[in-house]
Formats: sequence, structure tokens, C-alpha cells
Amino acid sequence: MRPIQIAIDGPAGAGKSTVAKRLAKELGYCYIDTGAMYRALTFKALKKKYDINNEDTLRDLIKKTHIEIKNVCKENQIFVDSKNVTYEIRKPEVSNNVSLVAKSKHVREYMLKLQREMAQSGGVVMDGRDIGTVVLPEAEVKFFLTASLQARAHRRYLELDKKGFNVDLDTIAQEISLRDEIDQQREYAPLIQAIDAILVDTSNQTIDEVVESLKQEVERKIEILNSK
Repeated sequence: MRPIQIAIDGPAGAGKSTVAKRLAKELGYCYIDTGAMYRALTFKALKKKYDINNEDTLRDLIKKTHIEIKNVCKENQIFVDSKNVTYEIRKPEVSNNVSLVAKSKHVREYMLKLQREMAQSGGVVMDGRDIGTVVLPEAEVKFFLTASLQARAHRRYLELDKKGFNVDLDTIAQEISLRDEIDQQREYAPLIQAIDAILVDTSNQTIDEVVESLKQEVERKIEILNSK
């Protein structure tokens, strides 16, 4: 059988990207960080001072933007209009505005096309907010990662502090809570758990533990598919 598609969804700070990246490496699959794609567009919108609350403005931005994910030295690198923005898109300003850009119908339609093209051959682990419900509804394995707000805020705090950003834990918690609200209530492709997705609470688990449990589930599913 051809390599399968694996979808991982969940709210900000649940560990999706870290887990998805590690899982892809363990399986020898390609990792596709869809969140980075939305961050890349948000980064350009902010830099070029586009009105991110205006649908027509965002539609115009999409027409003038080329986003690529390249594998450089075995690591995903994100490019906007041929410029590597991998590290710039992780800045707090981008994090605090990406959900506003991502709720746009035009933006989601644009990203949907790109993401499906990337995954069409299988052998991918893709993470995001609507992968199992919209982007890859036929994915053979789906996971929904979650964690308490406190755990997610603490993780984001450590991540940003390590990168040298001056951050406050309470502020981060408020920002994540707002992102949750926007993601869950947006009209197009809201953040919800697919009915056939496996729910995984990462609050009290290490990355190693989460990756191992997901890997075991994927291997079990592949064994079932191979036996048919």
C-alpha cells in the first residue's frame, strides 16, 4: 500500500508541531507545518501593513504572495516570495495575529489548495487546526492533541523565553485563550475534533511519551490496512 496520510489537529500550545515533526522523523515521512504557512502570510501582511481584518485586502495579498516549504538540512524552512522567514514567523507579533488572518475565507481556500497538493502522494504528517476535518478528511489516521490552558501557556513561555523574547506568563495565557476563541468560532473551518480523530491530552505527558503513543497507533493502523 502507498504511504498513508496522518492528520494532527489541536489548539495553540498543545505540542502539535513538535510531536508531528518527531513522529514524521520516526516514520520516515514528510512533515508539513500548515501553521507556519499561515504565519508566513501573516508575517508579510504585518510587514507590508495590510489590513488583516479586510477580506478584499487579504485576497489581494494572496495574489501577490508565493509560499513554499523546503527541506533544508533535514529541517523544514518556510519561504515567502523566495525569502527564508522560518525564524521571523515565530515572533509574538505574528503569533498574536495569525488567527485573525487564518479565519479569512479567501486565505483558507488558498491554503487548502496548497496543502492538499503537498499531501496528495501520502507519506505525510500534517498538523494544524482543520487537517482532519477539512484539508485531509480521508486521512487514514487522525489525532486531536489538547492540553490545559496552564500547560500550554507555560510551554509557550519557555519557548519564547529561550529565544530571548521578554514575555509574561499571564499575558501569554490570555493571548492563547483569545486565539482559542477565534479559532473555534470562525465561520470557515473552525477548530473542532474530527469525529474519527483520537483525542490525546498532552498536559502531563512528555514529548517522548506522546510521540511513542502516536507511533504505536499509526503502526497498528498500518498493520490493519496491510491485512485487508
